[in-house]
Parts: sequence; structure tokens; C-alpha cells
Amino acid sequence: MPDLITPDLVALDADLGSDKTAVVRRLAGLVAGAGRATGADALADDALAREAQAATGLPGGIAIPHCRSAAVTEASLAFARLDPKVDFGAPDGPADLVFLIAAPAHGDADHLTLLTALARALVRPEFVASLRAAGSADEVVRLVQEVVSPEPAPAGAPAAAGSSSAATAATPAAAPAADTSTTGARRSLVVVSACPTGIAHTYMAADKLTAAGEAAGVDVHVETQGSSGSTPLDPAVIRAADAVIFAVDVGVRDRDRFAGKPLVQSGTKRAINEPDVMVREALAAADDPNARRVPGGAGGADEPAAAAGKPGAGTEIRRWLLTGVSYMIPFVAAGGLLIALGFLFGGYQIVSTDPSSADGNSYALSWVLNNTFFNLPDVAPTEGLNDGFWGYLGAVCTVLGQAAFGFLVPALAGYIAYAIADRPGIVPGFVVGAVSVSVGAGFIGGLVGGIIAGFAARWISGWKLPVGVRGLQPVVIIPLLATLISSGLMAVVLGRPLAAALTGLGNWLNGLTGTSAAVLGIILGLMMCFDLGGPVNKAAYVFATTGLTATATGAPLVIMATVMAAGMVPPLAMALSTAIRPKLYTPAERDNGKAAWLLGASFISEGAIPFAAADPLRVIPSMMLGGATTGAIVAAAGVELRAPHGGFFVLFAITGILWFVIGILAGTVVGAIAVTIAKSIGRPKAEDVPEDAVDMAHAHNAAPVTQPARA
Repeated sequence: MPDLITPDLVALDADLGSDKTAVVRRLAGLVAGAGRATGADALADDALAREAQAATGLPGGIAIPHCRSAAVTEASLAFARLDPKVDFGAPDGPADLVFLIAAPAHGDADHLTLLTALARALVRPEFVASLRAAGSADEVVRLVQEVVSPEPAPAGAPAAAGSSSAATAATPAAAPAADTSTTGARRSLVVVSACPTGIAHTYMAADKLTAAGEAAGVDVHVETQGSSGSTPLDPAVIRAADAVIFAVDVGVRDRDRFAGKPLVQSGTKRAINEPDVMVREALAAADDPNARRVPGGAGGADEPAAAAGKPGAGTEIRRWLLTGVSYMIPFVAAGGLLIALGFLFGGYQIVSTDPSSADGNSYALSWVLNNTFFNLPDVAPTEGLNDGFWGYLGAVCTVLGQAAFGFLVPALAGYIAYAIADRPGIVPGFVVGAVSVSVGAGFIGGLVGGIIAGFAARWISGWKLPVGVRGLQPVVIIPLLATLISSGLMAVVLGRPLAAALTGLGNWLNGLTGTSAAVLGIILGLMMCFDLGGPVNKAAYVFATTGLTATATGAPLVIMATVMAAGMVPPLAMALSTAIRPKLYTPAERDNGKAAWLLGASFISEGAIPFAAADPLRVIPSMMLGGATTGAIVAAAGVELRAPHGGFFVLFAITGILWFVIGILAGTVVGAIAVTIAKSIGRPKAEDVPEDAVDMAHAHNAAPVTQPARA
């Protein structure tokens, strides 16, 4: 197996820049220069994107920026001993020892195991001291190789201090010894640790908590859900544990195994910085009958991560709403596209009322109820309505799409409540969403009702009931009372004013024509291009899709067309810019530009994210200008769209195709020109800076090479 680190990946006592962005880019240059990555910029962008999720600075002057990247061809470690130090966000100050851990996007298990062995060694003071004392790049390579690939110890010999199998990761601040006077046995804790990439923080947090537990006289059993695989804890160990620690930045897999256990939860950074404090908190929780406990709901891998410390109110509200939206969007996509196919196959009159139906059903529902695939009588000739096989197929698609759309607001409310109260919130959330639809409060009622249902369920979940009825709490008491509270308020108190507000909004939108419609289009275009799939973009999208029903006409369909057209602009504009001025972009960015053509044509705004992440101050305002141009044209022209997704692939669902295409072309050109001009000012061309950027293979005190500035 090739070595993870070689002398040409080491820079000693080097000035690599004044901030962590510059340092990461210089280390990425070392990896690319050694032929271990296809491009320095692509690797650096991925590492900095991981850095944006959580700072990688550790106590003691250490930083471990790391990532998985498609640009990495061979798992690698690049090391720098910095002079001067650079701030990587550690609580005790800047770092002088920096490892860039670069793993392939689909790295093999052996390499990932070696990378995690290094991460675990970095919490050992003696290893860190040896790095600071190293006199040459070769010595650093030897020290690291001893950690990640130790020589086998003789039979019966104790593990070497530098061995990755050593049990103790560090000696943390002393924690109080566990009280065993009453039980006569050592106390026990179980730990789950997990970080987004599963390479470094996962294992460092595990080792820190293990060492803190040993210092406190507590048995700590750890399950690391990381890249090197995961061995689930023995159920008997979980049952015997006094409390649970979740040191996670992502969701905990199979969380139900820990249901009912006292819980302490934080991000991996806190577990690394304050392991002894977390052990004390877990022991205190074990002795507190009112302590927070692991809910009985199923926690999947996509469970929202808990941030270190208590998140702010704004962060929590955003998490609730985005959870609801993320679960709602599949209903929107399935229902909207099925309805669009219904129009394509059956004609737009397929949703009209069938005059021969005694129940007032639509043509679509009448066909499905009264006919079968093997017996398809012709329908009466009606303008805009197809008959025979295609008409029947359109009817089936329409009925299925309408059924899916019926869950739109209930799903929104149900998963907002789920984000607040976990599984107990789902039933009252779905019911209040359905009630909101029935009283005319629509998606506004779903938002409000979901929050009420979530808090009602969380409040009732905290009741301390007698043991005899506690088993009924999750399956009877919480659904009954939380549903009664939230849906009762919606039906009796909130429904009418919210319905009036929704009706007023609809009347205002339907009255927008000409200049006022263009203003709305500009606003929606700016929102769609501001954060490229983030909360603002999603807010505009939900605003459009919740008005998109099978019978919708006028303003709601114009809004849907405006939102989709503006959302297609950023990838298309970046693709055009990379084509007309390729010298402004790195090879990796030019490759992304080629892929962005299809992403933009498919209405995937996220296709522009790699460009925005690398140069936000130039890219985002330019994309907003292009999106606003498109939004104004499409809205002012009154283009209507009956599909929630698909881009150019759903042109059959668009009324006013010509203006839709003109609007997109205009916004694409405006955005491309704007970003090209912005990138041409005050910045060297990408081709003027070599991909490897820096080579310190033989001179560890060499002067730094300037990299292109990144906004």
C-alpha cells in the first residue's frame, strides 16, 4: 500500500498565509503537486466546505482540516508546522501544527483506517511534542508512519506508546471518581460518536471520552459510526449502561436501541474539548429522574444533528421549517409531475367536472371509477380532452397526482411537528395539516399548526405519569391530547383568520399584472438565486408549489413558472461564463461548467454551488441579477406552469413557452456577463497560477508562493 505521507508533503516552520483558507489551499497544492489529486483547487474547495460545517482546530495548537473529495486519487496527509500560527477556530488559540487529511470520495477501508489512526494519535501529548521537535521532513514522515502503520509488537509485549491500538488517547483533565459506594460496582456509560466525514472527529471524540471515563473510574463503551466501519454495541452493554453520550454532528443510526436512557448530547468538538465535563454530566443525568432521555422514536441516519451547546431560537425555527419542507417536497414532485403527465395524456379538461357524474366528479375520477384498462369506451367529444387509451392514462395519472397533492400540507405540518417533538409529533401534525386544508387555511395553517402540534406533543411527552399508564403515553395519550389541542385550536380559533389571510394573499396575487407582476418576479428571482437551494430558495419554492393544484389558474401558475425559470439561471449562467471565458476558471471549474448545462436545464439550482462556494462575493450577486431579469420577464408575460419540477423537460406543461425560453435566455446571458466581468476585475486568471502552486519538497524554509485570491 502506498505511503500516506512522503517528504514532499511536509512543510516545516513555513509561512503559508495569514488565515486558514490560505493554509488549506497551500497544503492542497502540495497534495496535487505530488500527483495525489487531480487539482489543488477542487481539493481545497472540498476541505473548506467541510471547514464551514465546523472548525477543525483542536486544543493544543493543532488543526486537522479534512475531507473526502473526488479530486483525490490517493489517500494522503499533508503536514505543515506553521510560523506564524494561524487560527483554525480552536478554543485556546491558533494552531502551529496542521494536517490536511485528504481521502478519496470512495476510499478503501484500509486507507481510511490509517487516516483515523493518525487522528487518534493527535490527542496524545507525546506524539504532538515529537512533531514539534522534528528536525526534518523525513523525521516527520517516520513519526507519522509509526503511528498509522506500527511494527507488530513481540508476543506478550505491551502496545507501544505510538501504536494506534493503544487504549488511551490522551490524559484529560481529571474527572471525579465515580461513586461506587452504594452499588459496589463501577458505573457504565455508552457513547456514540459520529462526524460528517467520519474520518477524524469521530474517533478523536471517542478516544477523549474513553480516556476521561478511565480517569473518572467509569467504564465507557464506544460505538464509532465513521468511515472505518461500525461495530454496534452489544445490546446487553446498552441495557447495563447508566447513561448515554451522543457526541455527534450527524444523525445517530438505530437510535431506538438507546430509548429511555438518560442522555447527554453535543457535537464532536465539545467531546474533544471537554470530555471530562461530558462524563460528569452523564453521571449526573443517570442520577436525575427528570433528566433528558433518549426518545423512543426511530432515529435514522438523516436525523438532524445536534450542535455543540444550545442552538439559538432562529436556528431552531429554521431547522423545524426546513425539516417540514424537505419531507414535503417528494409529495410535491410526485404529485405535480403526475398531474402534469395527466394534462399531457388526457388534456387540460381532464380535471373539469364530468356533467354525467352524479357526484360531481372530475372527468379523471369518473374515468377511473367507471372504466378499466380493458374496457375503454370513448368519452363525449370535449375540447381539450383526449379519449381512448391516452385519455384513460391521463385520468389515472391525474387521480394519482391529486392523491399525492392531498398530503402536501399534512406532510408539511406533520414533519414540522416531528422536528420539534420527534415521533410523538407526527400524528397531531398530520391531523392539524389536514384540518388546515379543510378549513381553508392552506399552507399557512400547516406552518402554524405544525408548530403548535409539535410543542403540544413535546409538552405532553414530558409528563411524569404513573408507571401503570406510562406505556399508554406514546400510543394513546400523546396522539389524543396533542391532536385535540392543535387541531381544536385550528378548527375553532385559528382557521378562519388564517383562511382570510390566505384568501387575501390570493386575491392580491391574482390582481398583479404588468409592472406589479414584474416586481413580484424580481423578488422571487432574487430569492431563488440568493442561496441556491438554501432556506431562502426553499421559501420561494414552497410559496410556488403550495399554490400548484390541479385546478389552479392565474397567479399561482405564473408564480410557479417564475420560480422555476429563475432557479434554472445560476447553473446555466455559470456554464456559459466558463465557455466564453475559460481562462478565468480552473480546470476543475471548467469541468463543473460542462455539467452545469444539464443541471440548469433540469432546474437544479445547486449546480452553481461549487462556483458560489469558491467565490461567493462575485458569483452570488451576479446570479441574483440574472435571476431577477428572468423573473421579471416571465412574470410580466404571464407564463403559466403546471409542473413543480423538470425545467425544459416539462415544456408540455407550460403556457407561453416562447416567453419562458426568452426569459431564461435573457437571465442566463445577463448572469454570465455579470460574473465574467466581476471575475475579470482585481484577480489573476486561473491559468496564470500553477495547479500545484507550491513545492517545498526540499526547502522547508522556502518563501511562500502566492495563490489566487478567493473571496
